[in-house]
Amino acid sequence: MKADNRNFGFAHKSGILMPVSSLPSEYGIGSFGKEAFAFVDFLAETGQTCWQVLPLNPTAYGDSPYQSPASRAGSPYYIDIDLLTADGLLTEEEKDEAKFSGKRVDYGHLFVHRDPLLRKAFSRFQKDSAYEAFCEEQGGWLSDYALFMALKVHYQYRPWTEWKAEHKEIACARTHAAEFAGEMDFWRWVQYTFRTQWQRLHEYAQSRGVLIIGDMPIYAAHDSVDVWRAREQFLLDANGNPTVVAGFPPDGFSPDGQLWGNPIYDWKQMKRDGFAWWIDRIGAAFELYDILRIDHFIGFENFYAVPYPSKTARNGKWNKAPGKALFAAVKKALPRLKIIAEDLGVVTEDVRKLLTFTGFPGMKMLHFAFYEEDSENLPRMYTSDNWVVYTASHDSDCTYTWGQSLNAEAMERFCRECLVEEGQSIPWVLIELAMGSRANLAMVPMQDYLELSNEEGRMNVPSVAHGNWSWRLDADYATDELKKKIIRVTHKNGRYAEKSKEANV
Repeated sequence: MKADNRNFGFAHKSGILMPVSSLPSEYGIGSFGKEAFAFVDFLAETGQTCWQVLPLNPTAYGDSPYQSPASRAGSPYYIDIDLLTADGLLTEEEKDEAKFSGKRVDYGHLFVHRDPLLRKAFSRFQKDSAYEAFCEEQGGWLSDYALFMALKVHYQYRPWTEWKAEHKEIACARTHAAEFAGEMDFWRWVQYTFRTQWQRLHEYAQSRGVLIIGDMPIYAAHDSVDVWRAREQFLLDANGNPTVVAGFPPDGFSPDGQLWGNPIYDWKQMKRDGFAWWIDRIGAAFELYDILRIDHFIGFENFYAVPYPSKTARNGKWNKAPGKALFAAVKKALPRLKIIAEDLGVVTEDVRKLLTFTGFPGMKMLHFAFYEEDSENLPRMYTSDNWVVYTASHDSDCTYTWGQSLNAEAMERFCRECLVEEGQSIPWVLIELAMGSRANLAMVPMQDYLELSNEEGRMNVPSVAHGNWSWRLDADYATDELKKKIIRVTHKNGRYAEKSKEANV
């Protein structure tokens, strides 16, 4: 498969990484309402082609969108309260009672208060042809998801491995579905409302020449409908517990390694099935997004498996995955995919070959560019334009804090490699470096444009279970000064997107 340097349908453009959860809102978390539309306007006005979001899936313990109970479902928290009120499903009084002005996302508060509010809205909803069509089109996964969530409520959100035998096995649970019909209808409505509001926002973004980059975690959470409904696709024991789990080996940053805890795929079974599970999952993602970033892409070539139930990742080992066979099957079933491969980590020669085989652009992270001479993350070292360059990611320090932590050797290299203008901050120096690179797409987290520190804007600290995913954007972010600065750096480096056929592929 020959790499296509224009596989996104555009050349030399830029965008902003901004989680939906972090958008301003009166209700404690960002949503698909007016502030999301305003952010699309902000992107269009500053000449950006792409808006990259984090996974939109429901969250569970730890609040991570990368540990979701349902990889194909959308989070109820993103359903906009004002839009429900405009649709006559909530009263003005109920809307006002839902307001919550916390500076950060409080997932505990949302878990307690958002569900009763959505149930009030559902009680007033009248099923119509659009709803019925959605339920029919989404078919089996939606019914299984609704049943899974109904059983979750029934068992007070305990893991599915702790349910009674008649519910633990999905084939048997389906025979009991009639007992949970009303609860299942609620969860179908949640997904219908999520999808309806998202599609309205997505269509608006496309009308303004802005493409949405979605994000897909490579692994599924063990306590998820994904594993519950397809146990044969995972390495599990007779009780449904993992035999091995995903993680990352010890390194200089993590002496015990990273123990992610996700069950490992049964790649042999998936190959026998023609990778139908992956084809279905990736196809579903492109119902929501224009471009898809797949997290931990190196896991499709080499994956680290830790025996369950180990306390650390020290005893794991590397294994081979059928990356080429998988993506050959995926591309045959879903041609012209627009995928970003998150190839950060242990990039072996086999991983490089897989990336070349797929033609997908990999990622370059400027935070990694100054710790050795001639780092492959330095823009002058890029051998093609088939890359997506980032100043930072949702897992890293904000660039403001990163710059303060550089040792003397790295700082000397930074000053040598970058053109630093008088009075220019380190975040903006890195933004200029990314924008001036040959990479086909340059992405900048919103925190870097705002020059935020970790204390103000850090999104996630890997391997820390609590306190993440809660950063929120101030409502007055879109100043004329900031817009002018983004327009200047975008224009200067030839990445400015006028609304055109090229931007609306």
